[in-house]
Amino acid sequence: MKMPRRLKLLGRGVGWLLLFALVMVGVGYLLAPHFYLTRVVFWGESDFKDLEKFPARTIHNGPSVSHFERLPADNPYASQIEAIGNRSTNGDLVNYLESSGTTAFLVIHNDEVLYERYFDGYDETSLQTSFSMAKSFASALVGIAIDEGQIKSVNEPITNYIPELLENDARFESITVRHLLTMSSGIKYEEGGDLPWSDEADDTKTYYSTDLRELALNCRIEGEPGEYFEYNNYNPLLVGMILERATGMPVSRYLQEKLWKPIGMEADGSWSLDSSVSGFEKMESGVNARARDFARFGMLFAQEGNWEDEQLISQGWIGESTRADTSTDPSQDYQYFWWVNTPHGENHHFSARGKYGQYIYVAPEKDLVIVRLGKEEGERGYGYWIDLFDELATKLDMSAKEPR
Repeated sequence: MKMPRRLKLLGRGVGWLLLFALVMVGVGYLLAPHFYLTRVVFWGESDFKDLEKFPARTIHNGPSVSHFERLPADNPYASQIEAIGNRSTNGDLVNYLESSGTTAFLVIHNDEVLYERYFDGYDETSLQTSFSMAKSFASALVGIAIDEGQIKSVNEPITNYIPELLENDARFESITVRHLLTMSSGIKYEEGGDLPWSDEADDTKTYYSTDLRELALNCRIEGEPGEYFEYNNYNPLLVGMILERATGMPVSRYLQEKLWKPIGMEADGSWSLDSSVSGFEKMESGVNARARDFARFGMLFAQEGNWEDEQLISQGWIGESTRADTSTDPSQDYQYFWWVNTPHGENHHFSARGKYGQYIYVAPEKDLVIVRLGKEEGERGYGYWIDLFDELATKLDMSAKEPR
């Protein structure tokens, strides 16, 4: 029996519609890197592999590489670390590291690697992303720019560097560099929003926009600067623009010349960009490096900005940017893009933190740095990691081995 002509036409129409839909999906997928909305649709939620999606600017290392000495796996500190970790997990630290999506876990004292484990196919050569740990790198660069006189001080109005903000709102003149660094600028920020173009989708916009400079220039004020803490990704974007204009070079180039090469990072890193056209660093999230090089950055702060007898960042800036002080800033737990916690008495610990449980934890009184990188934060959540780091930093007996 022949199929009625109407059904044939309907079938062909459906077929053409399906083909058209498939073509549009394919085109959208190919265009995803180039447009904000296609990124939102096809890339979805942020991911630990996003460093492979965004364009990036290479941060070259120098000819001279600093070296960490890796102690034998059965060194006296390793058993301490695992014993402390076993108590914190009520079981097995190594199993939890693996099951929690950890990709790298390092404990470093001075120039010695006390403990180093990698998981899920990652190793010491793997390039891994920072997420919001990038903000702490930006903070360090502001300190260097102030040390060099390219930025006058943290009390300088941001409109000295970005005067076009005044065209939108004269109140921007009251916002200082300090207000950006302490997340107390009063700039409006909404994390939610189901629609990527809504006023409540600032998290999505500041992550996926293909022109982050333009986005930052159109931010709005909703409160008085300095009065309250609100985690806000417009703040690091504006800091990046200030660094560009103050130093006359891309932020990643400034990082390369002032820290990456002088520290002797063991490998090239990179900083993800908003797009190849705009070429602006993703200031809120995009530093990519090996785990050991993240640890080197932390050790620079543990040693008060001094690296092999060269003062790369002033001691004053190290102290000011990581202190726990509400006399000038609204949050005791957050200073200049660093999280601050003082677990026991006078011990002064601080950390760079990023989404999915990225950490550079610094305990200066022991010259100790802990790095944890991962695909997810793990079922115990963020609080577990800070508690574990506190335990390791305070209970690890550094006299377990005689000095070399």
